[in-house]
Amino acid sequence: MSAKPRIAVIISSTRDSRFGAVPAQWIADRAAARGDWDVELVDLKDYDLPLFNEMASNAWMPSADPKAVAWQEKIVSFDGYIFVLAEYNRSITGALKNALDQAYVDWNKKAFGIVGYGALGASRAAEHMRTIGIELQMVSTRSAVHIAGADFFTVHPLGGNPQPISAIEGTIGASADAMLGELDWWTRATMAARG
Repeated sequence: MSAKPRIAVIISSTRDSRFGAVPAQWIADRAAARGDWDVELVDLKDYDLPLFNEMASNAWMPSADPKAVAWQEKIVSFDGYIFVLAEYNRSITGALKNALDQAYVDWNKKAFGIVGYGALGASRAAEHMRTIGIELQMVSTRSAVHIAGADFFTVHPLGGNPQPISAIEGTIGASADAMLGELDWWTRATMAARG
C-alpha cells in the first residue's frame, strides 16, 4: 500500500466501436487534477483474459492461468477504482464481469466509484456493479456520474455531431466532484484499515 492512493480508471467495454475511452479519459484527467492521487487508465482490451475457467476463485486457491495471474497482479496494485460502465442489456459488460471474477481477493476491502454512459446513463449497470461489489467485499460511493439522455447524445457519435465532454460538464461536473470526494474518503479509510 502506498501513502498516496493509487486509483485505476477501468474501461469496461472491449468492443472496437466502444465509446468508453472518452469518458474514461475525462474522469481520469479530472481525478489526476486533484493532485493527491496517482491515477492510471486500465483498459480491459489490453488484457487478453480468458473466460473464467479456474478450479475455483482465487479466494480458495491460486489461479493457474498466467493471464489471470497478471490481471490479479495489476488489480492488487491499486487502492481504489473508478469503473467506466457501458450498459449491455441492463447490466455490466461480460468483459467486466469476467475480469471481476478473475480476481476476487484482489478487489477486497477497497473502494470504487462509477461513471456510466448510455441512454439511461448506465444506471441499471451501476446498480448491478454495486451488488457485485458487495460480494467482492468492496465499498461503493453513493454518488456516481451518469451521462444520460440528451447529454449522452451530445457527446456520443450516435447524436450526429459529437461534442467534447466538456460541453456537458455543467450537468455532470457536480456529480463527478461528489463521486471523487467520496472515493477519496472511502479509499483512505480502507487503506488505513488494511494497513
